[in-house]
Amino acid sequence: MHLARFPRIFLAHLPTPLERMDRLSAELGGPEIWIKRDDCTGLSTGGNKTRKLEFLMAEAQAEGADMVITQGATQSNHARQTAAFAARLGLGCHILLEDRTGSNDANYNTNGNVLLDHLHGATTEKRPGGADMNAEMEGVADRFRKEGRKPYVIPGGGSNPIGALGYVNAAFELIGQANDRGLALDHIVTATGSAGTQAGLATGLKAISAQVPLLGVGVRAPKDKQEENVFNLAKATAEKLGAPGVVERGDVVANCDYVGEGYGIPTDSGMEAIAMFAELEGILLDPVYSAKGAAGLIDLIRKGQFKKGERIVFLHTGGAAALFGYDGAFDFSARRLG
Repeated sequence: MHLARFPRIFLAHLPTPLERMDRLSAELGGPEIWIKRDDCTGLSTGGNKTRKLEFLMAEAQAEGADMVITQGATQSNHARQTAAFAARLGLGCHILLEDRTGSNDANYNTNGNVLLDHLHGATTEKRPGGADMNAEMEGVADRFRKEGRKPYVIPGGGSNPIGALGYVNAAFELIGQANDRGLALDHIVTATGSAGTQAGLATGLKAISAQVPLLGVGVRAPKDKQEENVFNLAKATAEKLGAPGVVERGDVVANCDYVGEGYGIPTDSGMEAIAMFAELEGILLDPVYSAKGAAGLIDLIRKGQFKKGERIVFLHTGGAAALFGYDGAFDFSARRLG
């Protein structure tokens, strides 16, 4: 599959590392766990959105945009990476931040990703939780057009068929790394939210007949809705690639048992995952995405769904900058790992 025919700006630090997590594997006593370090993609602490933005920003430039508009939750990793990418290209960046948690904590609302949004020169506006963010973005884009600007609107999470191309490419990259090391993979697990990462991976894996099951651990929507969103985007991505029908409904699987009280609200299992990855492997997760994905991985290993002798890759979507907006969620008086 020839991705070079799609416009792309090569700024991500690729390929990202594929590392074995020996201490976490030993702690859980189950499968051999590897991690695909998409927290190391570069641009303002990295994360999974940078892969998507390579394709999205190329289209923005091709259309002659002088600014980009996007949206996300208050502590949006996507917003931060978009702001950094725009800064690198000399484009304006305006972000609508949706209040999905109702938190009044000053750190949550001004630190972490929000601080970095502004440091990269982005301007921001707030919207209440539950707002129609796509409609809000179009309204803001019209306002800028009347001012003579040429905005390019990027969907939340960069999750459309163009952005998902970044994770089609990531699937090729991951399987290539495994092949080069003689690693036969049994499962791939990642957090799934706006759907682009899982949809791109599913499309790429099927396009090369990798025959490695992919599980998305949901961070927001119920299972049926999440799987529907991912499948619809995967279908559209496959069509864009000229491979319609390559992804079937059964290829899209999500487990949404680890969302907790809602998007962006920390869970006990997620906080445990953060502690385990940090103390055992020196790797930082964020409470919104990667920690809930890792919590699902850990719990499913403990329940025996992933078995001893199997080899699993956890794709780390990044987001450590958000930790500084969630300092109140940590209790360091609790028992530490031995």
